[in-house]
Amino acid sequence: MKVLMVSWEYPPVVVGGLGRHVHHLATELVEAGHEVVVLSRRPTGTDASTHPTITHISEGVLVVAVAEDPAHFVFGEDMLAWTLAMGHAMVRAGVALGKPGLGDGWQPDVVHAHDWLVAHPAIALAEYFDVPLVSTLHATEAGRHSGWISGTINRQVHSVEWWLANESDSIITCSVSMEDEVTELYGPQLPPITVIRNGIDVTTWNYRQRAPRSGPPRLLFVGRLEYEKGVQDIIAALPRIRRSHPGTTLAVAGEGTQFEWLQQEARTNRVLRSVTFLGNLDHTELLSWLHAADAIVLPSRYEPFGIIALEAAAAGTPLVTSTAGGLGEAVVDGVTGMSFLPGDVEGLTSAVREVLDDPAAAQRRAEAARERLTADFDWHRVAVDTAQVYLSAKRRVRHPLARPDIPQRPLPGR
Repeated sequence: MKVLMVSWEYPPVVVGGLGRHVHHLATELVEAGHEVVVLSRRPTGTDASTHPTITHISEGVLVVAVAEDPAHFVFGEDMLAWTLAMGHAMVRAGVALGKPGLGDGWQPDVVHAHDWLVAHPAIALAEYFDVPLVSTLHATEAGRHSGWISGTINRQVHSVEWWLANESDSIITCSVSMEDEVTELYGPQLPPITVIRNGIDVTTWNYRQRAPRSGPPRLLFVGRLEYEKGVQDIIAALPRIRRSHPGTTLAVAGEGTQFEWLQQEARTNRVLRSVTFLGNLDHTELLSWLHAADAIVLPSRYEPFGIIALEAAAAGTPLVTSTAGGLGEAVVDGVTGMSFLPGDVEGLTSAVREVLDDPAAAQRRAEAARERLTADFDWHRVAVDTAQVYLSAKRRVRHPLARPDIPQRPLPGR
């Protein structure tokens, strides 16, 4: 099939797990014989004079990276305006694909949207080419805020997500919990929903057995520094863990809006000297930290999937995770890792202590987690399942949509 993917991130522009997901899916679909064009963007903060729109082939994928146009908006300050401007540039670039002499009259069989930020161009291009629109909803605004939508921008984002879901001809979610969430938030007139878990290429994550510990225990967190990731919970648990396991340290890899607040949380809990904030890590650096850690702790309060759990399992790092969303499906408690309820600092403390008290058992769980990856999270399987969604998607008759029902309640716990 001819597939037009629309994503606001694609290498080398990678913000989080979505960019890696789209890259792996696109290249795997090409490997399976499909023709894939990815419509993405140039780096944030650039302009059309220094970073014009470029079209190039990477790993068999035709990548169209559009210039920021106009380059007067700042994502963190003008998010909706920035998103609409990006979408307009993507629409123009997508339409050009179908023009003789520019895109050689290329016509997709399906448009695949990845998340709300590309709702406008994806919906417009699916209508322009008169082909089915498949959307992968990687997360929801309500979910990111514990089910509560408090601010103007939150409500705007929610409404765009609702619009994309209801304009789609088929929806993909990465976990059963996300399927339930999407159905509850955006139903009842939704198209078919298919659960396809994220994949992982285990060959890029060298597995290493844990060497006997020398020195104090080392814990690792990897992810965005946002409230829903629960970093504050592992910081709150650290003093308790250090009482039973003196000298335990925590390394925090990632960036986000809550960096200063988390620093203050570490200061309040009197563990600031035991917590190291690493910023973003490249692949080699991340692998090194995974191999050095006694456990990776992922205390998410909201998590559609949690691809870092797969990456840690592939590297052989013992897993300690909350049961939030997709993490509860990716990690089997007591078998492939240790789990605890979201926000349960006592449960988190107990799970970490169990890993540190019995390294041999932690190693066995890590080995079981690695073995499970090849069967349940293979990218080839993800691509085959996704292509089947493309084949079965049919363009639905469009009807005018009413305004969505938007929850307006304050964000709890803040």
